[in-house]
Amino acid sequence: MAKEKIKVEEKRALNKENFGKLYGIFKYLIPYKTKFVIGLVFLVLGSFLLLAFPFIAGKLIDVASGEGSWFLNDINSIALSLVVILFLQGVISFFRVYLFAQVSENAMADVRFDLYKKLLFLPITFYDRHRTGDLMSRMSSDVTLLQTTFSTTLAEVIRQIVTLVAGIIIIFVITPALSTFMIMTLPLIIIAAMIFGKKIRGLSRQSQDELANSSTIVEETLQSILAVKSFTNELFEKARYHKSLKRVVALALKTAAFRAGFISFIIFALFGGMVAILWYGALLLQRGEMTLGDLTSFAFYTAFIGGSIAGIGDLFGQVQRAIGASERILEIHDESSETEGTESQDLERFKGDLSFNEVEFQYPSRKDMPVLSGLTMHIEPGEKVAIVGKSGAGKSTIVHLLMRLYNEFNGHIKVDGQDIQSYDLSAFRKNIGIVPQEVILFGGSIRENIAYGKPNATQEEIDAAAQKAHALEFINSFPEGMDTIVGERGVKLSGGQRQRIAIARTILKDPAILILDEATSSLDAESEQQVQLALNELMKGRTTLIIAHRLATIKEVDRIYVIENGKIKESGAHKELIDNVKGTYHHLVNLQLVN
Repeated sequence: MAKEKIKVEEKRALNKENFGKLYGIFKYLIPYKTKFVIGLVFLVLGSFLLLAFPFIAGKLIDVASGEGSWFLNDINSIALSLVVILFLQGVISFFRVYLFAQVSENAMADVRFDLYKKLLFLPITFYDRHRTGDLMSRMSSDVTLLQTTFSTTLAEVIRQIVTLVAGIIIIFVITPALSTFMIMTLPLIIIAAMIFGKKIRGLSRQSQDELANSSTIVEETLQSILAVKSFTNELFEKARYHKSLKRVVALALKTAAFRAGFISFIIFALFGGMVAILWYGALLLQRGEMTLGDLTSFAFYTAFIGGSIAGIGDLFGQVQRAIGASERILEIHDESSETEGTESQDLERFKGDLSFNEVEFQYPSRKDMPVLSGLTMHIEPGEKVAIVGKSGAGKSTIVHLLMRLYNEFNGHIKVDGQDIQSYDLSAFRKNIGIVPQEVILFGGSIRENIAYGKPNATQEEIDAAAQKAHALEFINSFPEGMDTIVGERGVKLSGGQRQRIAIARTILKDPAILILDEATSSLDAESEQQVQLALNELMKGRTTLIIAHRLATIKEVDRIYVIENGKIKESGAHKELIDNVKGTYHHLVNLQLVN
C-alpha cells in the first residue's frame, strides 16, 4: 500500500547558496525599498532606545539610594525620562510595523500575481508532474510564510541581534567583573542545549513519520471501506492501526523523556546560574565595587540578552523554512513557459485541412510506452471525422497533440499545409474549439460561463449562442435566468445542461476546427438527444474531429478512422466498415449491439 507522509515544513541550511534563493524573493521588495529602509531605521532606533531603559532605570535606583550622577540626580526627571522613552518606543514601533506591513503586503501580492501568471502559461507537461494541492500550497502557505518572514521575522532577527550585541557591550562596560563571571557559565548550557536539541529533533522527525503512517492507514481504510467490508477485514485493519498507534506512542514517550530531561537540566542550570550570578553580584556590591543601580541595570540587560538568545534560535528556524518556501516558488519561476504571456498575433481563420504523417509519441512520464506508432491520416476542410478504438489506443492523445499540449513527437502534424509548430500558439488555439466529456464550468453565472468563449461578447451574441446550443429554454426557466450561479464546477446543473453551456461557449468562440471528445458518452438518452441537436448546430461549417466510444452517435459522419496500437487500422464510412465482417469496426459495433 502506498504511504503518503504528512508534509513537514523543510528547513534549509543557512549558507550563501540558500540565502541567494531567499534573495530571489527579496528582489520583490526593491520597488518598495524606500519604505523598507525607513522601517529599518525605525527598527534600529527603537532597539537602541529600548536599551537605554535599563541604564536609566539603574540610575533611578542609585539616586534613590543617594548615589546619583551629575546629569541624572533627580528622581522625577529620571522617571519622566523613562516615560518619554516608552512613549517614543511606542511611536517608533507603530511606524516600523506599519511600514513593514505595507512593504510585505504589496511585495507578496506581486509574488502571488507573478506566480499565478507563470502557472497560467506553463505547459501541460508541468501539470503532469505536479499535483494541484502542492501548487495551491505554494500559492498560499509558502507565500504566507514568506510574508511573515519579511514583515515580522526579518525585523525581529535584526532587532534581536542589535539587542544581543549592544547589550553584551553595555554590560561589559558598566559591570565588567560580573559580566565576565556570567559569560563563564554559558558554555555548559549551550553545549547541553545543542546535544539535547539534536536528539529531540531526530526523535520528533521519527514521531511525525510514524504518525503520518498511522494517518495513511486510516485514509486508506476509509477510502476503501467497501473493499474492507467485502473481505470482512475489519479486525485486520483494527489490528494494523492499533500496532501503528503503539509505535507512535512509544516514540512520543521517548521524545517526551528527552524533553523532560532537557527542561529539568535547563531549570537547574538556568536558576543555578542566576543564583551564582546573584551571589557574585552581592559580593561585589558588599565590597563597594558596584552600585545597586548597576546591579539592577545588569539584571535588565541580562534579561534582554537571554530573551534575544532564546528568540534568535526560533527566528533562524523560521528563516530556514522561508528559504525552503522561496526555493519551491523559484522552482516554478525557473520552468519554461509555453508562451511568454503576450498578446497573440493575428492569425487568419483556418480552412480546416488537417494531416498527421507518421506521428510517433509517448508521454514524458511513460517514455517506455509508445502511444502513437506511425499514425497517418488526412482530414479535408469541413469534414466530419470520427476516431474510434479501444481504451488506450491513442484517441485522446491525437487531440492533445493537435491542441499542442505536447510538442515532443516524431513525424509531422499540419494545419492548412503548414506545420503546427510554426503558428503562434495562442492564435493557433483560438482557431480550435473543444467540447470534452467532462465539462468543467467556473463557479460564476451562466452568462459568465458562456461568455468565456468570447469575453467581449454582447448580450445578443450570448443569447444567440445559447439559442443555437438548445440551452436558452432551460436557462430562461431559472428565476435568475442568465445570472443563475452554476456552483463550483457547475454542480447545480445537470450533465446535459452543463454540456449545452459548454457548446454555447464554443459556438461563441466560433472555431474553425472543432473537437468533440466523447461529448455525449456520460448522458442519459433524453439529455443525449438534446445535446446531439446542439452539436449538429455547432458542427455546421467546421472541420470536426469526434472521439467516440458510443458508436451509434457517429453513423452519419463523413469518415471513420479505427485506431489500434497507435496506428490507423481501418478507415471509411460507417456502411463500408460495417460490411467488413472481419474488421475491427464491425467487431466493436457488434459489441455495442449497434445495427
